[in-house]
Amino acid sequence: MRPGARVGAVIEILEELEQRGLTADRAVTSYTRSRRYIGSKDRREIGNLVFSILRAKLRLDWWLERAGHSGASPRLQALASLLLVKGQSQIEVAALFDGEGYGPTKLTPEEEKLIADLSGADLIHPEQPAWVRDEVVSWLHPLLLARFGDDMAAEMAALQQEAEVILRVNSLKGSRHAARKTLTEDDVATQATIMSPLGLRVEGRRALQASKAFREGLIEVQDEGSQLIALLCDAGPGMAVADYCAGAGGKTLALAAEMQGQGRLVALDSDVKRLERARPRLARAEVDIVEQQALPDDVWMTENAGDFDRVLVDAPCSGSGVWRRQPDARLALTPERLADYLEAQREVLHAAATLVRPRGRLIYATCSLLPEEDEQQVEAFLAENSDFTQYPVAEIWKSVLPDVACPSGEPHLLLTPAQHGTDGFFVSVLERAPSRT
Repeated sequence: MRPGARVGAVIEILEELEQRGLTADRAVTSYTRSRRYIGSKDRREIGNLVFSILRAKLRLDWWLERAGHSGASPRLQALASLLLVKGQSQIEVAALFDGEGYGPTKLTPEEEKLIADLSGADLIHPEQPAWVRDEVVSWLHPLLLARFGDDMAAEMAALQQEAEVILRVNSLKGSRHAARKTLTEDDVATQATIMSPLGLRVEGRRALQASKAFREGLIEVQDEGSQLIALLCDAGPGMAVADYCAGAGGKTLALAAEMQGQGRLVALDSDVKRLERARPRLARAEVDIVEQQALPDDVWMTENAGDFDRVLVDAPCSGSGVWRRQPDARLALTPERLADYLEAQREVLHAAATLVRPRGRLIYATCSLLPEEDEQQVEAFLAENSDFTQYPVAEIWKSVLPDVACPSGEPHLLLTPAQHGTDGFFVSVLERAPSRT
């Protein structure tokens, strides 16, 4: 594709995002796959430009409004991004809008003035409000500022970067050394992660699904922070373990490996389609101990009350910790949606707690950086459930990760991109008191 045609594709994808309410990754995938003339290199370039616009959208819109274009269109956002993010010159940008082939139509006189005004400017301007510079919508900014304080700018800057590809080695199929060797045969270079003993950091971008290691179930794509959550469940062979919000099964697979394929492992979720998507992954990893259970099911919950040694609640949340991967999510979050997440978290915590046996553990995790979804939920739960106490994460860490220092001195664990190089995750372990009988 010609560079102009790529820009034209980006504008169309951004328009679809506005009209259809798709997530960015799905919009890019849907658009590029339905057009066979778009090659792999073009798909990558188109996706990169879409995501770079979304990562800088508040700052781009600030500049456009400053230039007299409030409520800017995707076309103007693309223009501003080429100038302010990619650093292209006025002449280079104008050449992309030549109206030929699949490229965008020629610039209007008003647009020519805009690119002249923005040419040579920096994306960050001293007059921008803090919430614009940090790329966080205005109502949400104080909540994150309460979390990070003086570290706010660094943390938000880290969330604006592209996330690396991290793999988890399936210990049921082989070692990390074996996985690295197999990946090397497919020209995939990796480095071992620092905290997770199962993680591999992929160098560059590679077609992993075509690799032998992926096809044979030796690896799964999973962020290092997510791997640590599964390890901190401290699930062992022969245990009864429930993954209460299992989704497509990423942590279920990790738990099965920690259990060495022995015991009872139940994946529960309210979305049957998400559970179904886990089946090919389970088969590829040769995991056969997983039961899948759709929720809600009052009969099943009653019959299995108090039966589990470990219950992981990977709760529905704002996803503020994974904005590196989903930059459009930070723009879609509203106070109403956050309130819905908070209510859902309370409900799943209380429901999942009924499955925990005496001396068993309830592991509460989110991919959120908001205290309202993290510590405050745990504190509220403990205030209402006197038979549970918080078990210090550092104590579990010493047991399951003895060769790595725990990065937290708090009873819980908070991981962030700026401090730890992972997605943002929170985890707290709650232990049920022994039975009084």
